[in-house]
Amino acid sequence: MAKQNYSVRTYNKIANIGIKRFKTNYKVSENEKNPDAIMLRSYNLHDELIPDSVIAVGRAGAGVNNIPIDELSTRGVAVFNAPGANANSVKELVLAGMLLSSRNIYEALEYTKSLSSENMKENVEAGKKKFAGHELRGKTLGVIGLGAIGYRVANAGLDLGMKVIGCDPSLSLPNARQLSSAVSMVEDIDELLIESDYITIHVPLLPSTKGMISKDKIAKLKKNSVLINFSRDELVDEEELLEALNKGKIYRYVSDFPNPTVNGHDKVITLPHLGASTSEAEDNCAVMIADQLQDYLENGNIQNAVNLPNTVLSRKGNLRLTLVHKNKPGVVAQISNILSKQNINIMDLLNRSRDKLAYTMVDISEKEISPKIQKELEDITEVFKLRVLS
Repeated sequence: MAKQNYSVRTYNKIANIGIKRFKTNYKVSENEKNPDAIMLRSYNLHDELIPDSVIAVGRAGAGVNNIPIDELSTRGVAVFNAPGANANSVKELVLAGMLLSSRNIYEALEYTKSLSSENMKENVEAGKKKFAGHELRGKTLGVIGLGAIGYRVANAGLDLGMKVIGCDPSLSLPNARQLSSAVSMVEDIDELLIESDYITIHVPLLPSTKGMISKDKIAKLKKNSVLINFSRDELVDEEELLEALNKGKIYRYVSDFPNPTVNGHDKVITLPHLGASTSEAEDNCAVMIADQLQDYLENGNIQNAVNLPNTVLSRKGNLRLTLVHKNKPGVVAQISNILSKQNINIMDLLNRSRDKLAYTMVDISEKEISPKIQKELEDITEVFKLRVLS
């Protein structure tokens, strides 16, 4: 039977409002030895020995590059994130990045710090001409990726009086509904790059997106354009980008990811990964992950997993069986046959798939099932993980 008490091991400092979301039957701390779940922010799990007891991992943020998703998937472990919880925080920082680059604010700040008290007012007036900038109003903003962050950035650009071009072949229906109709959509990223004065990237780092802003794409950028990257530095071929900056083709590069390649360049503004670093964003992420982990541990419901399909089913019957398995034909039939042979009545069943994985939830009327039946279900070749929830 499923445990009535649960433990969650935390890494990093998790916002207290999220910790308080857990019910009294949960132990939540960094010292849990055999946890049912892990809750973390940016801690690198790739080199960590993850106990066999773990059935769920929750990232209190959007990016999951610090989690060994492929390995956990083959163990039937659900990996959750918190999409949209930090979206406003990142959106505001993107706008700050646009203003930093357009008004030469960073250089102006350094200049004023260097002024002595003698003749300060005169020196301010004499030096300010070096920092004349450009207004955002009337410029064109290109937004690559229109997810929870991207559509917010696009809409904000319109509010600033900019023309906005968007590109996202996989735009979801919920995000499309939030996106202003005044955003011009293009299917070809090249068209966006050619037309935009400011380009901001909001896509996840995947094998298919790594280096997507390549030498060829950089060559298509409008002269004196600004590239803003608050997603991941690996999305951009930064060596080629520096060459374009040195040649004067690109005006500025604003990145939330300092690294030895770009740091210190006079046309690069780097911030120390501040995208989600607001108290509000940290609170929102912690609350979302705490709620998702509890619903999965107690009910098997999946919302916002990055490796398994969203699967939510109202409880019926006395027991719920959940199975993480390969997405192959015949698995659900095998599950049903095993149960029917033992005269076990299925009250409800839901199966969903995502890429190579599938997830099946079965509600039955029995109050318990024998270890023999559990073993038969676990022995299905395609099954990675079986849980029995009372």
